[in-house]
Amino acid sequence: MILRLDEGSIQVMCFNQQLERREINMHCRTFILLVIAGLTTAISSNSVQAEHDGKVQILLLGDSTAEGSIPRRHVPQGPHLEDVIRELLAEEKDLPPTNVINLGLSGEYIHRLLDSGRYDKVASKLPGIDFVLIRYGLNDNARRENLAENFPKDYHELIGRLKTDHPQATLIVMTVIPFADEATSLRLNKLNEDVAKAEGLPLFDIYPRYAAELKRGPDMLNYRRFPLENIPENRREFVKPFVVPGTRPTVEVLDNRLDAHFGHLPGWFSDRHPNLAGYHVIGDETAKYLAPLIREKFSTK
Repeated sequence: MILRLDEGSIQVMCFNQQLERREINMHCRTFILLVIAGLTTAISSNSVQAEHDGKVQILLLGDSTAEGSIPRRHVPQGPHLEDVIRELLAEEKDLPPTNVINLGLSGEYIHRLLDSGRYDKVASKLPGIDFVLIRYGLNDNARRENLAENFPKDYHELIGRLKTDHPQATLIVMTVIPFADEATSLRLNKLNEDVAKAEGLPLFDIYPRYAAELKRGPDMLNYRRFPLENIPENRREFVKPFVVPGTRPTVEVLDNRLDAHFGHLPGWFSDRHPNLAGYHVIGDETAKYLAPLIREKFSTK
C-alpha cells in the first residue's frame, strides 16, 4: 500500500497479490480513513483555536491617533495604520497571514466606548480575535472627570469585557504617543503602566520610538489643520485647493508643503495628530512588537 500526498489531494495505491479486488478496496478505504483522521488530528493540534479564516486576527482599539480620519480623507487608498502593520508582518515569511481590524475612533475614550454601546456593536462579537492592542488616555484626560480614579476603573472594565468576549486573545495595553506636553504624557503613561501591571498584561510602550523619530523634525509626523479665517485674506484664494468646507472651514495638508507660506502663523503647527508618516512609525513599531508574539503563539509544537 502506497500513500502519496499531493497539494489538495491524497492518493492511495494498494498492492497485494494475496488479496482479491474487493478486499483491496476495503483495505484501501480503511487506510484512507485512518490517514485522514491522523492528519486532521495533527493539523488541529498545531493550530491556534482563535485563528479565523486562516488569518491571525489583530484588533486595534483607540482614539483619533489610531483611527487616522484626516489622512483617510485625503488619501483614501492608504496605506493606513492597519495596512502598514499587515504588510510589514507579511514580510516575515515564517508568520501566518494576518488581518488587522482598526476600530479606533476620533474623540473616543474608554467610558464612551463602553457606555455608548459601541463596544457591544462593533467589537464584542468579532470572530477569532487573537490579539487586541488598546491605546487610550488622551481623550480620557480631557473628558473624564477624576481621571486618576476613573481611567483605571474604566480600563479594568474594558479588559474584563474583552476577556469574556475574546478569551483566547492576547490583550496588550499601549502607551499614548507624544501628543500633549511631556508631563501630561508621562502621567497618562504611568496610569497605563499601572493598569497593565494590575491586570498582568504586557505593556507596549510606543512613546519612546515616536519621540525619537520626532527628533528628526518636530513637525514631520503631524498634519497641518488650520482655520481658514486665520489665513491672511490675500492668501485665501491660494489655499483654496486645501480647504475643507464646514461651519468653520479649515486648511488641511498632510505634509510641510505650505509651511513656507504659513509656518510663521501662530498655531500653524499646533495639531499633533499623526500624518501618514506618523502612522508608518506607529505601524513599524507595532509590527516589530507583534512579530515575536505571533511567532510564539502560532509556533507548531
